[in-house]
Amino acid sequence: MAESAELSSVDKIKAGSNALRGHVAEELANSVDHFEEDTVQVLKHHGMYQQDNRDLRGAKDAQGNKRGKVYSLMLRVKIPGGCLSADQLVAQLDLCDELGNGTARITDRQDIQLHEIPKRNLREAMRRIHEAQLTTLGACGDVVRNVLCCPAPFRNDAVRNAMRDLALRVSQHLLPRTAAYREIWLGDASTEAVGVGEPGSQSQDRDEEPIYGRVYLPRKFKIAFGLIEDNCVDAYANDLGFLAIRSGDQLEGYNVVVGGGFGVTPSNKRTFPAVGQALTFANPSEVVDVATAVVKVFRDFGNRSDRKRARLKYLIADWGLDGFRTKLEEYLGRSLCPPKPQEAIGCEDHLGWHDQGDGHWFLGLFVENGRILDRDGLRLKSALRELCRTYRPGIQLTPQQNILLSDIAPADRSGVEAILHRHGVKLVDAISQARRWSMACVALPTCGLAITEAERALPGLIDQLEKAVLDVGLEGERFTVRMTGCPNGCARPYNADIGLVGKTVGKYTVFLGGHLLGNRLAYLYKDLVPLDQIVPTLLPILKRFKAERLTGETLGDFCHRVRPMGSNRADEA
Repeated sequence: MAESAELSSVDKIKAGSNALRGHVAEELANSVDHFEEDTVQVLKHHGMYQQDNRDLRGAKDAQGNKRGKVYSLMLRVKIPGGCLSADQLVAQLDLCDELGNGTARITDRQDIQLHEIPKRNLREAMRRIHEAQLTTLGACGDVVRNVLCCPAPFRNDAVRNAMRDLALRVSQHLLPRTAAYREIWLGDASTEAVGVGEPGSQSQDRDEEPIYGRVYLPRKFKIAFGLIEDNCVDAYANDLGFLAIRSGDQLEGYNVVVGGGFGVTPSNKRTFPAVGQALTFANPSEVVDVATAVVKVFRDFGNRSDRKRARLKYLIADWGLDGFRTKLEEYLGRSLCPPKPQEAIGCEDHLGWHDQGDGHWFLGLFVENGRILDRDGLRLKSALRELCRTYRPGIQLTPQQNILLSDIAPADRSGVEAILHRHGVKLVDAISQARRWSMACVALPTCGLAITEAERALPGLIDQLEKAVLDVGLEGERFTVRMTGCPNGCARPYNADIGLVGKTVGKYTVFLGGHLLGNRLAYLYKDLVPLDQIVPTLLPILKRFKAERLTGETLGDFCHRVRPMGSNRADEA
């Protein structure tokens, strides 16, 4: 069982929630503009976060009176592997316009987030998500989150096809089973009365969670499927990663890595980021069982008293990888074989035009920080609507928060480009490497954890960085820049070439020396750097890299090699 018999406050709420029903239905029926805190914790498992617009805190209304928080809900639509249809994408764009704040956001877990939906619009939003044959169940909360998979739609690649099918099987297998979601949001005719599922009721079996149990997991759990030659999913940053290994044109199996995760609480020195460690090799037929067993070990032994240490990485750190392997073998009922000697060797973002291999093409479009919107000079949302209605492409969302349009006939390529040009959407050749590989979390104004800016600050910072890179002569260099508004690391800054983590208002910790492949932590280079001093702080590093780099050395490799004495890795900072 967990480290302590004393449950955290959130686990107590889950335990008493009647299989994730709580008081959601009652509070939906009242006229209050927000949910109570216990209900907020339950709602996370239905795929939503209650937030308030921090820009509006303390603002005055039309009568000049100071108003309180302006509450709304962020809905996260769960899209396994990032694949959806043109109609499904248009439905989400319509929904954000009509019920939200007019923007949709691609996440680095291949979800779509819909922001600032008022409580009064919540039922309608959930109904329309369901009508589009999508769901928010399992997108948030203490369950397995959206399962990542390389989205590149190369149709004649048996390995990618098999991997994609397996990722979808794992995702479906690890969904929560409770009937609460259908009862509350979809009005399931067989479960109209909210509250069924109490001990002894006829619906009790429908609420049984054979994988998660009554209290679900100690914290969230993340899974990713990538390839040795293309780790675009950043498998090492996940609790559980599967890296496909080829044998000729066929899939041999997967190297399994465990224990990645980037959430940190600076005041708690027992918390740290971690990259996953190679645990075993699994044949394709073994993957579902291995994934289930890892989740169950975490369920039974993860820390349930201290949520700051309730991730799989801490269980592995406390037990050691060998101790974790022994317990996993006990749950599987068999021994695990060692991992193959391969690690990730490549990472692609899949932007630009690519031959699918079936006579059609796909086009990868850069979406800055994942935000789909219309603004002066860039009408991405309108462009995507027109493309979806005119050409009906397949849609694939990437872990770099970009979008792929697939199944485009060769004769339609010029028409696609014309629509993009008319709406101010640039193709990848017109985007710098610094911007192309950049990524930020949402941060202000909607994230309650944000200390400082990220998404709203990074584009301007990249403007400055582009000039510095050009001046130094490194404009062709590929390196990652990732910024977060707090230490929780949602945009994966701790394994980036350059990681920028909000530390206090307007100031950031600068990390250097990670790697595009994602298998190495960066180290703390400088703390409390004001936003306007970040590029001046990086400029001497760029100049030295240009002058002293070894043949084939990346920026992250160089920073790792010349790491200053006494500097701490992200997990030691």
